[in-house]
Amino acid sequence: MIVGFVGWNGSSVSLEAWGDRGVPELTARVVRASFPKGTLAVRIRDALGPLFTDELFVRAFSAVGRPAASPGASALVSVLQYAEGLSDRQAADQVRARIDWKYLLGLELDDAGFDFTVLADFRARLIKHDLEEKVLDVILDRCARHGLLRAGGRQRTDSTHVLAAVRTLNRMEFVGETLRAALEALAAAAPDWLAPMIDAGWAERYGTRIDSYHFPKGEDVRRRWAEQVGRDGYLILDAVAASSAPAWLQEIPAVQVLAQAWEQQYQRDGQEVRWREGKDLPPSRDRLASPYDTDARYGLKRGNGWPGYKVHLSETCDPDMPRIITNVVTTDATITDTEMTATGLHPLILDTRLCGLGQGS
Repeated sequence: MIVGFVGWNGSSVSLEAWGDRGVPELTARVVRASFPKGTLAVRIRDALGPLFTDELFVRAFSAVGRPAASPGASALVSVLQYAEGLSDRQAADQVRARIDWKYLLGLELDDAGFDFTVLADFRARLIKHDLEEKVLDVILDRCARHGLLRAGGRQRTDSTHVLAAVRTLNRMEFVGETLRAALEALAAAAPDWLAPMIDAGWAERYGTRIDSYHFPKGEDVRRRWAEQVGRDGYLILDAVAASSAPAWLQEIPAVQVLAQAWEQQYQRDGQEVRWREGKDLPPSRDRLASPYDTDARYGLKRGNGWPGYKVHLSETCDPDMPRIITNVVTTDATITDTEMTATGLHPLILDTRLCGLGQGS
């Protein structure tokens, strides 16, 4: 196996060919003696043969530069890494220590493997060059050729939640934190422009991270606080949009988030500012859930709510065939399983009578 690697220093990495020439005789003999019933890695190799070649990933590497570790081997290691729930460092250690992994990869028993940072670089290159579905496509194609996927088969789709890297914010926290983020960005970008518009009251309201535990008590008092935040936000937005303001202020991402959030959360009639309520609010699919992760949405499934995303998994479900994942799609948290049914169909799965469709999306 090639062990050369270029890290995250911006230098180019070229592809050095690596071909699977079969399992070395000594590796095969030791593995058969050690695992007469096989392991997951052994069964994958025996059932599907060599899965990935470096040529599948050639688009992710330059024609010049120092050689990278084999992307074909990295893809195989990534599959086992996911199956066993391992970190990059643990997966690289397994390549060095596990003889059944060496069997899968077609390595000699004394092969030293590669540095664990290769795996992160490999994943980044897949995403950068739109090759992230290549690994699944190759496995599905091989399964079809071995009769493990068949035309007319049936499949089901279910999903699970993916939490955003932010905690859940209630509406008052959200608007307060959105305005605070915009003020911090403006204070850094244009302090002299911002200073005349704010006073000590602003520092008291937005000087520290907005925390629901420190909100004033009482529904009416909290509503007045939220409406004050709304007026403050509109003051900033009007000032940014004024002809006397530098035009580039409107391009600051936090200011753009502020404008979108205020459109969703407030209504203004002259100087009157009020909360949007009930049907006056945009649907959750369109509504921001955090000023720091603008793609996150609030989802609800089977009584569980969360801010973030949803990963939809489709798998075959014929009673006499192995279960094989045929599609993986990540969406915002509001997309239901039924909406993803058609997009999750593998070309070989022609039966639209899906079995066991996930409930409660």
